[in-house]
Amino acid sequence: MNKFMREISTLPRDARDTLFLLIVIALIVLPQAENLPWWCSAITAMVLVYRGTLAIEARPLPGKWARVGLLVLTLAATYATHRTLLGRDAGVTLVVILLALKTLELRARRDAFVLFFLGFFAMLTNFFYSQSLITAFTMLLALLGLLTALVNAHMPVGKPPLMLAARTASWMALLGAPIMLALFLLFPRFAPLWGTPADAMAGRTGLSNTMRVGTIAELALDDRIAARIKFENDRVPPQSQLYFRGPVLAQFDGREWTALPSWLRGAPASGNLRTSGQPVRYEITLEPSHRPWLLTLDAAQSPPEVPGFEVLGTPDLQWLANRPITDLVRYRAESHTQFESGPTRRTPALRTYLALPPGTNPRTAALAAEMRAQPALANADAQAFVRAALQRLRTGGYTYTLEPGIYGNDTADEFWFDRKEGFCEHIASAFVVLMRGLGVPARIVTGYQGGELNSVDNFWVLRQSDAHAWAEVWQEGVGWMRVDPTGAVAPGRVGQFQRLVPQPGLFAGAIGTLSPTLAQNVRAAWEAVNNGWNQWVLNYTQSRQLNLLKSIGFQAPSLEDLAYVLLYLLVGASLAGAGWAMWERSQHDPWLRLLAQARARLAKAGLKVPETAPPRQMAAQAEARFGPAAQAVRDWLLKLEAQRYAETSPASLAALRSEFRRLNWPAPNPKR
Repeated sequence: MNKFMREISTLPRDARDTLFLLIVIALIVLPQAENLPWWCSAITAMVLVYRGTLAIEARPLPGKWARVGLLVLTLAATYATHRTLLGRDAGVTLVVILLALKTLELRARRDAFVLFFLGFFAMLTNFFYSQSLITAFTMLLALLGLLTALVNAHMPVGKPPLMLAARTASWMALLGAPIMLALFLLFPRFAPLWGTPADAMAGRTGLSNTMRVGTIAELALDDRIAARIKFENDRVPPQSQLYFRGPVLAQFDGREWTALPSWLRGAPASGNLRTSGQPVRYEITLEPSHRPWLLTLDAAQSPPEVPGFEVLGTPDLQWLANRPITDLVRYRAESHTQFESGPTRRTPALRTYLALPPGTNPRTAALAAEMRAQPALANADAQAFVRAALQRLRTGGYTYTLEPGIYGNDTADEFWFDRKEGFCEHIASAFVVLMRGLGVPARIVTGYQGGELNSVDNFWVLRQSDAHAWAEVWQEGVGWMRVDPTGAVAPGRVGQFQRLVPQPGLFAGAIGTLSPTLAQNVRAAWEAVNNGWNQWVLNYTQSRQLNLLKSIGFQAPSLEDLAYVLLYLLVGASLAGAGWAMWERSQHDPWLRLLAQARARLAKAGLKVPETAPPRQMAAQAEARFGPAAQAVRDWLLKLEAQRYAETSPASLAALRSEFRRLNWPAPNPKR
């Protein structure tokens, strides 16, 4: 490393500055790699490496037509990839490509300035995709790098060290920090201006609005955080009751479960939620899902309070926002873990929850007929059928696995009679198909189950690996009741909740091998730091801005009040800056400033003296040029010198300044 730095320091200034700027650009673009098309990342990397090689070897830059050809090629590739040149994804691709291509015509300072400000814009595009603490820290380094390059470009001829420019850039950023903090706290906040389409989540744990059974041979655990929950007064229900409700799936075509269309669900009031016991109050910080689902602990009677969103309820007890969740949101909710819902008497709407595709899963249908023919179940209710099905799951050799292999068309038949293994979607789907075959209305509920407590900040953490599917069956006189058939196959997955853990990365695995406790503590501490960033920075909403104004004395603050407070602060900061500049100016040597004013007056009269000339030399030159007309000026200059260098001088600087204003300076003499 030291050898490399020594070699860099021996390069000419142009080459050194170019390499530094290329490194900063790479730092800006690197976090975008997973969001960019592969060809964009590859071309950007090759262009940056090629431009660095040209700088080191002092070779000429490519010609105009080579750059134009590369630009046309990348424009065509962008259109072929995104089917447009507009929009967020295509725009970010073009910005990154243009930033890289601009380095190939980096010749003059003007080109460098264009590159600087294009880099600032590209830096902001990182936050279109992620506002995480790591992204923010990386972009802070990139910002300091760009400011360093900008300061360095304004430095005089020579080879000033980059550390000198870096210190100046850091000082500039530090001076601007109070203004940035004021803008962050007080600039009015509005709803997000953009959204992103959701990506397919097949093959990984997590929620989706459909559930296609049997098409995934191996399920990869996704350890990303889905939500964080803070329970009021730390009143946390048992883990076996921590079911966070998501989409409810009722339509089945033989392989895929989907939600009912709104016109089949009925009115929201038909949810008919009946609760008992003490409510559980909590606050959820929900990560962006690009879906409108609002997670709540099963079951919430009132809509959660989500600032900036309208919340709609469905009759199957799900809460939806009026637009997709594309940013971190925090909301409060209240739930009852003891509840009943739905009609207590059979209605025509329940027929929807009995429907099965004709001709599918014949062996499961035969099993249902066999169970109904048993004397013990001849006149059984729904609960008796549920107990019989769960007993079969417990004693029939069924296992929970994340690698069940690909199922055929009759997924319930394969699960009940052939494979006897699967993860929660296989188990829940086969269970609901059997219940419907028994004449019991049933549906699948998806969401999250369980969670873990972060001992550092006391937040409960839900991960994508906690995504779960369970069943609800309807019983006469009771309504809908939850049944989790996975608990019959793998009690540890629900009861004591033996957590599903993905394979750790190389670094985390090494720490875990040396000390599992250390790895767990490091992870908890890092997630607590991230949670603090989420709570206090990303989730600083308009309502919290108004609460800030309330805390400083506003009775009913509004956006107009925010604007006024921000304006007053900015004006105050400007006045303070002007006062500081005047004070700093007054601290400069007043004697030298007075001497400079005298030199300027002589220059105006036609006598130019060197800036290094002392007052005695200026007096001699004035006497030689203007003769007796400069006698008063000569005497004043000698007194100014005496005031500076004599041990005792009768004239003070203030008196000399006053005398300077009364002097009759010689007029220009073109003949001399």
